[in-house]
Amino acid sequence: MDLILYFDYIGTLVFAISGTLSAAEKKLDLFGAMVIGFVTAVGGGTVRDMMLGDLPVTWMRSMDYFVVIILGVIITIIFKKRVLRLKRTLFLFDTIGIGVFTIIGLEKALNMNIDAPLAVMMGLSTAVVGGVIRDTLCNDVPLIFKREIYATACIAGALVYLLLIELRVPQNINEIITVLTIIGVRLLAVRYNIKIPLLMLSNKNS
Repeated sequence: MDLILYFDYIGTLVFAISGTLSAAEKKLDLFGAMVIGFVTAVGGGTVRDMMLGDLPVTWMRSMDYFVVIILGVIITIIFKKRVLRLKRTLFLFDTIGIGVFTIIGLEKALNMNIDAPLAVMMGLSTAVVGGVIRDTLCNDVPLIFKREIYATACIAGALVYLLLIELRVPQNINEIITVLTIIGVRLLAVRYNIKIPLLMLSNKNS
C-alpha cells in the first residue's frame, strides 16, 4: 500500500474519532455522533473535490473510507473513556493527519494544473475544513479561527513542498519532509505556547 494512502486512512480514522468525541461532549445521540464523525473525516476532501470539479468525490469511489469512518465511530463509542485518556496520542495523529491531508490536496490540485497559490489553498482546505464543519455543527468557534498555529502550519508545509519541487527533490522524500515540517511547526507552537497575535481594533472615536 502507498505510504500516503496508508496515512490517509489513519488521518481519516483519527478525524472520525475526533468528531465523535466532540459529539459526545455535546451529548448528541448516536446518529448525531455518526454525522459529526463523518463530516470531520471527509469534509475537507469533499469541498476540495467539488471545487476542483473532480466528481464523484474521493470517498464515494471506494468503500474503504466509509468503513474506516464507521470503525472510528464504533471505537469511540465503545471505548470512549479509554480514548479520552489518549488525547495526547490523538493530538499527534491529528497533527500527522493535517500534514498528510495538506499534501494530498496540494498534489491533487497541482496534478490538475492549478496554480501554486491556489493549490496551497486546496491543501489547506483538505486539512482543516472538516474540523471547521465539526466545530460549527457543535456550536464551537472553529480551531483555525482561534490563535492556534494550525492552518499556519499547513501553509508552511505546503510552501516547503513547493520549494522542494523547485529543487527537484524526489517526491517521496519531499512528502516526508513536508509532513515533518507541519508536525514540527504544530508541536513547537503547542510546546512553547506560540500563538497568532490578536487583531486589536480601536474603539476610540475618530
